[in-house]
Amino acid sequence: MHLDSIRKAPVSVIIPCYRCADTIKRAIDSVIAQTVIPEEIILIDDFSDDQNETIVTLNDLTQLYHGINIKIILLDKNSGPGSARNAGWEESSQPYLAFLDADDIWHPKKLETQYQWMAAHPDVVLTGHQTLKISENDTLPVLPENLVTHNINKYSLLFSNRLPTRSVMLKREIAYRFLPEKRYAEDYLLWLTILFSGQVAWFLDIPLAYAFKDEFGEGGLTGNLWKTQLGVVDTYRAIFNAGFISHFLYILISGISFLKYIRRWILTKLRWVIKTKGMVLTTS
Repeated sequence: MHLDSIRKAPVSVIIPCYRCADTIKRAIDSVIAQTVIPEEIILIDDFSDDQNETIVTLNDLTQLYHGINIKIILLDKNSGPGSARNAGWEESSQPYLAFLDADDIWHPKKLETQYQWMAAHPDVVLTGHQTLKISENDTLPVLPENLVTHNINKYSLLFSNRLPTRSVMLKREIAYRFLPEKRYAEDYLLWLTILFSGQVAWFLDIPLAYAFKDEFGEGGLTGNLWKTQLGVVDTYRAIFNAGFISHFLYILISGISFLKYIRRWILTKLRWVIKTKGMVLTTS
């Protein structure tokens, strides 16, 4: 890789890792493949208990991509992805941060598109964009020629979180951080806090990031539907306690979130039934 001929963006990419040896190369490959690569990639091992398999994999990747500025942070206890991202945030050196989870990937034009838009709109401190679920062998979608954007209303975000962490880029100078030790909806709490504090956020209506599993009910922290639900309600409680919303609105959105939980629980069970029956038919 001839770095002198590759454009760079003043972005620190932050990737928390926990038992991620099987997926982290795929994630980093998608960062290295960017049309505009970041100034640095920060990998945070959240005290993986896999007999050093994750740490060995991370070190191997720094050797594989020895020309890329990759930093590794090793935490001395497991504290969850929010605390891991905070550690990367403190270590970062660039004015913009982009977050990626170890089991997700980006489109090659993700950083170029999102950074250039934010650089052209300096009043905006946070942007997010569409994300899609894909399969391992899927071809990435063709991006639309015209970029459609719109302001993110804080109340619309309160009723529906449209900002998966893999989609977010923000300014490093923001004073707020992920709540330490919070393991569920910690990203949602940060986005809401930023918006309700009066900061400006926009949404890019273009699919620039991809997951390989459903947003709920299929592994990872969000695989535990009930704990995820409690994390969302805890996020609403924190926003209420901060004085950002009324008691009536807190009760309303908490009730709506429980209805969403019931819907997700039903959908998860249906997926399990369909998958199980499909396996039975396949083996019959």
